Amino acid sequence: MTTTSAPSGPSVVEQAVLDAFAPSSRRDPYRAYEVLRAAGPFVPGPLGTQLVTRYADCDAILQDPTWSHAEEPDLLHPASDVELPGSFLWMEPPDHTRLRRLVSAAFTPRRIEGMRAHAERIVDSLLGTALAAGETDLIESLAYPLPLTMVCDLLGVPADAHADVRRMSAGIARGLDPDALLSPEELAARTTAVHDFATFFGELVAQRRAHPREDLITALAQVEADGDVLSPQEMLGTLLILVVAGHETTVNLIGNGMLALLRRPDQLALLRRDPELAAPAVDEVLRFDPPVHLTTRTARAEVTVAGRTFAPGDAVIVLIGSANRDPDAFPDAAELSLTRYAARPRPNRHLAFGLGLHYCIGASLARLEMEVVLRAVAARVAAIELLVDDPPYRPNLVVRGMAELPVRLTNGDPR
Repeated sequence: MTTTSAPSGPSVVEQAVLDAFAPSSRRDPYRAYEVLRAAGPFVPGPLGTQLVTRYADCDAILQDPTWSHAEEPDLLHPASDVELPGSFLWMEPPDHTRLRRLVSAAFTPRRIEGMRAHAERIVDSLLGTALAAGETDLIESLAYPLPLTMVCDLLGVPADAHADVRRMSAGIARGLDPDALLSPEELAARTTAVHDFATFFGELVAQRRAHPREDLITALAQVEADGDVLSPQEMLGTLLILVVAGHETTVNLIGNGMLALLRRPDQLALLRRDPELAAPAVDEVLRFDPPVHLTTRTARAEVTVAGRTFAPGDAVIVLIGSANRDPDAFPDAAELSLTRYAARPRPNRHLAFGLGLHYCIGASLARLEMEVVLRAVAARVAAIELLVDDPPYRPNLVVRGMAELPVRLTNGDPR
């Protein structure tokens, strides 16, 4: 008599891969990352990729121009019925260099520091309203409106259009996830958001050409008018990445940072005792729970990393969230320590903003906004109570963050 064995289930590592991408793991993907790091520097992943699990190898790949970011749309969105406007995010030199140079003038240290007072006024108003209410959703009352207002004001978007920009941005941010993870309704919402974005910002660019103002859209439109090779598609793509990357990611930075502090009262008390920790604390929050957990790269030539040789066209998924918790790179990596980046010598740099050619151009603005929030909370809020043990998360994989953060605030402001 012959017997047939029951099919075996996934191995521990295969299950960790599934868990890392599963919606149920949005609250805590770090347990899966731990298993993947232990399995090796590279683990077979979805879409024919290798997952890069450890800090040293993620760091090396992100810095090496042999690895291209230009193939990500085809890798993650092969069957898309809408073309996401091209931006320098998905370009390589020389086009990447040219477009990034045009935009970088808006993000000089002097200009960003000049926006501090504006950010402080916005936070002061938002936090005052939240304190008066007592109970609030910090995502809705603080994390969303601050970066939305800042990026819209930078670009020159009228105040009455901010809600429309938020709707379009949310649809596109969800659409950055692999098509295979999106429902037909979410794919349709992405298509609508992209079309609406192109229409709205196309009209706004035309208005700024006719009636210039002191804003970034005017500056980009004038550069195009002056003969620089900036096509309408490149203009829209540049604006798209500034809106989505400059808004959605910072929402999650603020939300993730506040949740981390609420779960660690000792760290929040440390910030209250020493508000000057606010600036280095931003880096620790970014390391501990970054708003973007992964990015892709494709080899443009044969390249060897950690003893493994990749052929041209081979793709990897760089697990930023895993790299930032690698204990070989960060002592006590699973712990939040607001003094980590205030120490000398400084620890390894986190990878939350990427590295190399594609280092986040809006990093300085995001840092400023989070620092202003931390300083205001330390100065004005006597106590914060988390009202739910496990706040709900949005389904987004690439741009990961909470849907709600319900809290009770106690006013400690003497005003």
